[in-house]
Amino acid sequence: MQIQLNGEARKVEGGATLAELLDTLGLEVSGLAVAVNMEIVRRGDYAATKFSEGDEIEIVRAVGGG
Repeated sequence: MQIQLNGEARKVEGGATLAELLDTLGLEVSGLAVAVNMEIVRRGDYAATKFSEGDEIEIVRAVGGG
């Protein structure tokens, strides 16, 4: 199925979860904020969050600085 990841089309397996996507991308969850269809997903819900066709996922990483 196809989703939108940070504004770009990406194919994922049917039934794929947010946790699986982050693992595939090689991203550590520490410092990440993730929204699916403009709803923030709690870190504890990543494994239970399954995608549907056309879902829009935004992933951002908090970066310190000054």
